Amino acid sequence: MKKLIFILSCFAFCSFSYAQQTYTIGDKTIVLKTEVEGSLDLLWNSIDGQFRYFIKTKDDALLELKNTKGSNNKFQEEYKQTLSDLTQMDASKVKLTTYSLKVFIDNYNVSKDVNYTTTNTKSNLKLRLGIFGGLTNNPFVKNPNSTINTDSEAVPFLGAELEVVSDKITRHSGFLNLRYTASNDAFEYSSTQLALGYRYRVIHKEAFNIYAQTKFATLTNAKTTTRFIDPNDATNIIVSENSGTTFDVPLIFGIGADIKLGNGYLTFVYDSLFAILIDNEAGFPIDLAIGYKFNL
Repeated sequence: MKKLIFILSCFAFCSFSYAQQTYTIGDKTIVLKTEVEGSLDLLWNSIDGQFRYFIKTKDDALLELKNTKGSNNKFQEEYKQTLSDLTQMDASKVKLTTYSLKVFIDNYNVSKDVNYTTTNTKSNLKLRLGIFGGLTNNPFVKNPNSTINTDSEAVPFLGAELEVVSDKITRHSGFLNLRYTASNDAFEYSSTQLALGYRYRVIHKEAFNIYAQTKFATLTNAKTTTRFIDPNDATNIIVSENSGTTFDVPLIFGIGADIKLGNGYLTFVYDSLFAILIDNEAGFPIDLAIGYKFNL
């Protein structure tokens, strides 16, 4: 047992020694922890109850990131100028905190060394607002005036979407879209649908991505108009209107692509290819959309 404790103690001491090193600054000797290693190193520690941060360059020069108070009792933020001088990057939004400094130095190291492995793993969510339009033959809706929804019955739709994505290059995102589908003479069905869905990017690049998507929950307000001949008077047409709101968990699947364009993405979606929990009423589903997403 004593031998085991001794071995573990040695291991802990070695790990501790690797993570911290002693430096001489002026006439003082201090111990600093290494937070980031690369073209520039970020070092820090809590000394006399105060967090102090240092940058070590390739030639082992050690520069302290200072934030002293001036005669007006306001912080001077000298560290921002130090970072700008070292990196030639804008440091105006950098805070004197471990995380903010770590992200800044990470970004610089990445720009200088393609083999550098970033230590910044925190992911922030951001929103994209999209508008789109297209054609559909309402593949999951039964046309009472026909035995099957044909291609000629395709009708236009318009919509808007809010997508939640990560600022990292990740393959997952969620979306909420609202779309209105018009009717035509062959199929007098119109609807407004709110859908909650998920996307998985099979190919995910900065310039473009290709993804599969599913709508797993929908809230649909629809109106259907049916016309038929009065069995008692062949000259009389009876018009029947039905409307209502339904909630479904249909698991509707589709595919899509985003292409980087300006401050957003040009999008193409082939939605409603098939569904797990509802029947396909069309011979061949048509549900094509084109749109544009803005980064918010």
